[in-house]
Amino acid sequence: MLPLAYILMVNKQIRMERRYDTSPKLFIIYCSLAGFISSWTISGLLVIVDLVSETPPGTFFSVIGIPLGFNDPTTAQYVGFVLHLLTGITAGNIYGQIALFWSKIAPLNPIHGSIMGMIVGVALWVVLFFPLATYGIQPRLDSLILSAPNQEIQGISSHFYQLYFVVIGGSFIFHLIYGAMAGYISGRTTELGIFTKTKTIGKVGAKGVSP
Repeated sequence: MLPLAYILMVNKQIRMERRYDTSPKLFIIYCSLAGFISSWTISGLLVIVDLVSETPPGTFFSVIGIPLGFNDPTTAQYVGFVLHLLTGITAGNIYGQIALFWSKIAPLNPIHGSIMGMIVGVALWVVLFFPLATYGIQPRLDSLILSAPNQEIQGISSHFYQLYFVVIGGSFIFHLIYGAMAGYISGRTTELGIFTKTKTIGKVGAKGVSP
């Protein structure tokens, strides 16, 4: 019969082998990746805005790039798309960094992650998109109706001139979807332990526990 002290020592060793050491850098990377995947997916849903405005697919991204001074609609479209992805990645990155210091919002599982992600999505809409669309993009589009550098930009501005409330309302829903997806992906990776590693301290030998 094994001594009680040895059994307790082995049990302690097993518990120590199952202890996980979270890697902050990998955690932030995976949250950023979740933001990238979610923003890329939302890009497809933004075609709905183009359908409502009766413009070719991708025109909504031109609306983001045109106010920045890009007079070629195609170039403005690519610029808007890249900025859209960068915003999604940055939002995921910031969420991951905050979650490291505030564990209550950390994506511990897919359900909790989705809920926290939607909160992040709403915060992103309130802090960034709503002010930018209201005080930056929309006034610029209004001015381009009368002073557009070319006919293509004037046509885009005319299509989106009366769609402010549609864009604002639709963007709110899209930000909720983005947040839910990013939170779900982050929570799932947390649940699977993708960005954690097992810390093993010592090994159980035939004659005892080695340090």
